[in-house]
Amino acid sequence: MEAMKSNLTEDPLKGIDIASFGASLRRGETTSEDATRAYLSRIGALDKKLEAYQYIAEEYAIETARAMDALLASGNDLGPLMGVPVAIKDIYAVDGMPTTNGSLIKTDHITGPEGKFVRKLKQAGCVILGKTRTVEFALGVTGINEARGTPWSPWDLSNKRIPGGSSSGSAVATAAGLCMFAMGSDTGGSIRIPACFNGLFGLKTTVGLWPTDGVFPLSPTLDTIGPICRNARDAALIFSTINDEPVTSADLNGLRIGRPSNYFFDDIDEDVENCMNSAIREMTQAGVEFVDIEVPEVVEREWLFPHICPPELLKALGEDNFLENRNKMDSTTALRASGGLEVSAEEYEGAIKRLGELANIADSRMDGLDGWISPTCPFIAPPIPETPENLQRALLSSRNTQPANLFAMCAINLPIQGYGSRLPVGLQLMCRGREDGKALAIGLALEQLFGESKLPDLAS
Repeated sequence: MEAMKSNLTEDPLKGIDIASFGASLRRGETTSEDATRAYLSRIGALDKKLEAYQYIAEEYAIETARAMDALLASGNDLGPLMGVPVAIKDIYAVDGMPTTNGSLIKTDHITGPEGKFVRKLKQAGCVILGKTRTVEFALGVTGINEARGTPWSPWDLSNKRIPGGSSSGSAVATAAGLCMFAMGSDTGGSIRIPACFNGLFGLKTTVGLWPTDGVFPLSPTLDTIGPICRNARDAALIFSTINDEPVTSADLNGLRIGRPSNYFFDDIDEDVENCMNSAIREMTQAGVEFVDIEVPEVVEREWLFPHICPPELLKALGEDNFLENRNKMDSTTALRASGGLEVSAEEYEGAIKRLGELANIADSRMDGLDGWISPTCPFIAPPIPETPENLQRALLSSRNTQPANLFAMCAINLPIQGYGSRLPVGLQLMCRGREDGKALAIGLALEQLFGESKLPDLAS
């Protein structure tokens, strides 16, 4: 921590976790203001290249950090997240900060005022550094945004690769050490995909677990929010602080995990296959029992998402407003949203009804199992597509993540590139809805088994 005071571009969390930072803060070895200034300096040094942030709240962050230090000095401890500098995806409203929703179209009135979750973070003592870039209206899995700019993955500074979406800036900021953690949202994989491509831990919470007021409503039916973190320990700390629910590491010996024999493991890259095989082998040696399961309903994602998300987005935007402004939108977002114009009320209602049936089917298929496992994404992050064919391949990033949303599950991404890939690879664990704490407990145990993945070194 002393090094942080002498080098204001050093990542204050380098080599430690949020709990260790908090312990150092309470011992008087550092301050929230020191950490906040270090992150702001680091953002100033690196973000011209990375473009993770849409808006930086420098004065607000320093004032908040000083207030946290003063409170702590006076004996008022707000808990484990007190004084922790964080970033917020720019589809969340934060008082005093602009909300673009990743668009050139004015839509902050749709997002509305600051919501309950951001207020929870503030009440916990978090220091908000600013807002991170997002795919326009959070409708996209590649992270590409023609309207507001695409963040650059810190894992390959020579070739611009897709950062994953839609929480692209939140993942890049966390991986590059431009915040201690960042909040994202997940409607079809928008936390897990960028976490996967950036070597991070991501938590997709159960629908309704955390409030989404004050967050742009892409799809109120499927929208969830959650953190993107450096490791499972940080995610568990955030979850337990917000939910007042302790999370401890699970015992892997005796766990029964479903391994889908259809769809999820099809057509995956060699790096992904090798890392998954190694991870499964280690889990087996640790006492995890794998059970082959069939999930034939998973293919229904291909018609369900187009019949739910685009119509709900158009309802939020207003059809006339969309038609008038779609030429200002990212071309892929506009094309996908336009599909909602063709969905009839009967088709939409049928899709919503089917969601309820799928949740019950998935719940029954989980009987006797602690979760399902799969690769998070079928490939490592490809370069930004230059052809329509490459773009179609990149759009398959959500193939394995969307089912958890459709089946009303919670899910995590755990980085496993340590098994031999130069670029990040993610393992996805899906659990029953409302078993978020269990998913995190298993994630903690798996992180201890696999070893924590290193983040990119940006010292040069």
